[in-house]
Amino acid sequence: MRQLGKIHCEEINQDDNAPWVILFHGYGADCNDLRPLGEMISTKKTYNWLFPNGPLEVPIGPAWMGRAWWNIDMMEIQRAMETGTHRDFSNEAPKGMEKAIDAAFEMIRQMRVPWNQIILGGFSQGAMLATELYMRAPETPKGLVIMSGTLVNQDKLKALIPNRAGEKFFQSHGEADQVLGFKQAQKLETLLTQNGMKGSLMSFRGGHEIPAQVLTKIGEYINGQN
Repeated sequence: MRQLGKIHCEEINQDDNAPWVILFHGYGADCNDLRPLGEMISTKKTYNWLFPNGPLEVPIGPAWMGRAWWNIDMMEIQRAMETGTHRDFSNEAPKGMEKAIDAAFEMIRQMRVPWNQIILGGFSQGAMLATELYMRAPETPKGLVIMSGTLVNQDKLKALIPNRAGEKFFQSHGEADQVLGFKQAQKLETLLTQNGMKGSLMSFRGGHEIPAQVLTKIGEYINGQN
């Protein structure tokens, strides 16, 4: 573990001069959830990997706690699932998101790594955080990986995306995702591409998950980020 600001992180440091991939976990998971990806994703060049731990502790079952970047009303998501719909976050700036963004920026500042040597990514809530960090960074990061994320705070995001025009992103989402709907992922893809970014949504037959074919494509995306 490594402490960077207020955030505890797991890391795979293979070469001090190599670029970094930072992957933020989803709601209710922790830094260990995505750590295996650092060994499963195949890249031609050496990369270092950082897996931050969400600062909030949240209940996810009887006597079972997980971590999060900000609180989410899981009952609202559950009620939407029961009615065959999906919770729409596109017009919201989630309470607590700004605090998480500030903590993540301080974490990255303490890494002392140039932005153009950092690929930001994440799963679910972590993908939302990574997207916000990528758009708000003072310099353009090396890349953006969005796994099963969704559109949040779309008006503010729309104003920021043109600053990343021409940059490539990777996005994946399960067509049968019951937690964060596929249509909202499509809306995010459209917002990114219509405002100048390059990339496309990789869909797969599955739910809220990261299948092997996604890991293969992430490796290909990373290899294409010179």
